[in-house]
Amino acid sequence: MAIVEIRDLQKTYAGGFEALKPLTLDIEEGEILALLGPNGAGKTTLISALCGLVSPTGGSATIGGHDVVDDYRAARRLIGLVPQEIALDQFSKVIDAVRFTRGLFGLPRDEARIEAILKDLSLWDKRDARIVTLSGGMKRRVLIAKALSHEPRVLFLDEPTAGVDVELRRDMWEIVAKLKEDGVTIILTTHYIEEAEAIADRVGVIDKGQLLLVEDKDALMSRMGSKELHISLRTAITEVPEVLAKYALELSDGGQLLVYSYDTQGEATGITALLADLAKAGLKMTDLQTKQSSLEEIFVSLVGESAA
Repeated sequence: MAIVEIRDLQKTYAGGFEALKPLTLDIEEGEILALLGPNGAGKTTLISALCGLVSPTGGSATIGGHDVVDDYRAARRLIGLVPQEIALDQFSKVIDAVRFTRGLFGLPRDEARIEAILKDLSLWDKRDARIVTLSGGMKRRVLIAKALSHEPRVLFLDEPTAGVDVELRRDMWEIVAKLKEDGVTIILTTHYIEEAEAIADRVGVIDKGQLLLVEDKDALMSRMGSKELHISLRTAITEVPEVLAKYALELSDGGQLLVYSYDTQGEATGITALLADLAKAGLKMTDLQTKQSSLEEIFVSLVGESAA
């Protein structure tokens, strides 16, 4: 069941700049959707429109059945937002900042809930620390704690791991996975392709305000990902023998590596015939390895096509 429904949503600024072209998308309850795109692609504009921070100029969107414009308050109560920029009261204590945000949504004080959130985010030991004393990564955790304080059903994470180290980034992934287990729907924008590859159920690619595709991550990689067979040769060669020309092999590594690309969805890979022809050409192998296209390579390909 879709908890977020977007229909032809768009945003055009004064002067005619289309930050968001008509965009239609359903986001299922309990899924993790990663939105990928270069700077200025429209990712933050989309999140801002859904969270009521930017007024759309066309189309509509609902969160849990509540229109984000006409029924803003009800829609916003279902949303937790972790913005890209760290904007916090630097002299507030961590626990007070989280309590304050819960109160802003009109919810009664719940110390057990606040404690659970802070412990999940490894902030409990820092609960009485002033935010100004925290590291950048810890401040980002405080932003997540504030976003979760009113128990949202949909969590928007706008570049949540920007500027944090790899170890902390992986901690964040574990936090997101636990939130999913608790039934929270997560929409994540990121520059880190490995982030989408590690935690997303579906991947959306945005460029120049346009949604290029949204697809199940594994299906996308299977459909668009090619595989390469890397063939290490015992003796280097200067050119590919004529008998192997039909395979469009690439020669690299000083003539000691042949690279064969093939379609993972094809009826036949052609590998068996290739190996037989290698033997006929008198080429001896020392090693065989396969390499799958990464999500990053697929993303670069898609954005490149949209720019063409």
